[in-house]
Amino acid sequence: MHAGVPDGRARRPPWPSEGGAAALWPPAPGLRRPVLPRSRVREATAAVLALGLLLWLAGRGAGDARGADRYDFRLPEGAVAAAPAGTRPSPGTGASAGPLGTPPPAPAAGTWEYLGLQDDGASPVAYDPCRAVHWVLRPDDAPAGAEELVAGAVAEVAAATGLTFVHDGSTDERVTRDRPAFQPARYGDRWAPVLVSFEPPAANPDVGGGIAARGGSDAVRAGGPAVYVTGSVLVDADWAADRAATPEGRGAVSAVLVHELAHVVGLGHVEDAGELMYAHNDGQRALGPGDRAGLARLGRGACEPDL
Repeated sequence: MHAGVPDGRARRPPWPSEGGAAALWPPAPGLRRPVLPRSRVREATAAVLALGLLLWLAGRGAGDARGADRYDFRLPEGAVAAAPAGTRPSPGTGASAGPLGTPPPAPAAGTWEYLGLQDDGASPVAYDPCRAVHWVLRPDDAPAGAEELVAGAVAEVAAATGLTFVHDGSTDERVTRDRPAFQPARYGDRWAPVLVSFEPPAANPDVGGGIAARGGSDAVRAGGPAVYVTGSVLVDADWAADRAATPEGRGAVSAVLVHELAHVVGLGHVEDAGELMYAHNDGQRALGPGDRAGLARLGRGACEPDL
């Protein structure tokens, strides 16, 4: 976690599956451990594990709006695809000789996290600033005015990172957990664009139950640093349709989109309610100082013409 340290190291929060299991009966000094039949021990262990799973799932579903837990569709923490020939575009497709934009100055205050780090343990995984980040919108199931809301959120993240975003229009592609980063039959000889899709929980159970949206990106490497090349934003269409009916609700949808697009470019959740990347809905509608600090640094990623 960064807190007013412009060049500090990012702390990667643990995944829910990490951590040790607590002992069922820690023996106190001078006391004898109770002895139970093995069948009873197995039953008790299973009950404790089941209760723990239910409590964890309940915690994941608490709240709405920006309350997405860590993005489920991106590669597992620490895993980066090697992008061998045949699974990536022709090297250099869309690459420019230098960065297409300039990130704004990064505030020295605030709290931010990166979703992924390079091998040095400090530099964040980011998009290539020498290429445009293309994006498409799936209009099916989207609320009225969705394209305007998404375009506004994209513009806000573009300004905060200095990255160049290009809207490639609409698509009929849905968000899936195994979405290929390279889809030449659909998008041509280039990395697939970032996909923004509004889908009801009945069609995509990865939203709903308190999860308003999810967002993130896939990273690849070609002998150099890891680079994000495409990503997805999935929004609960039922939740968005209900909120988008009022100006205040549209503000909530816009904040959700900015939050998820910040995940897409590489920001993680923080435990600071004053930042938009706080994991739970608390009425925050604007990027905080730590959000802006992290996003400005993510706009200074490495150019990778070999990808």
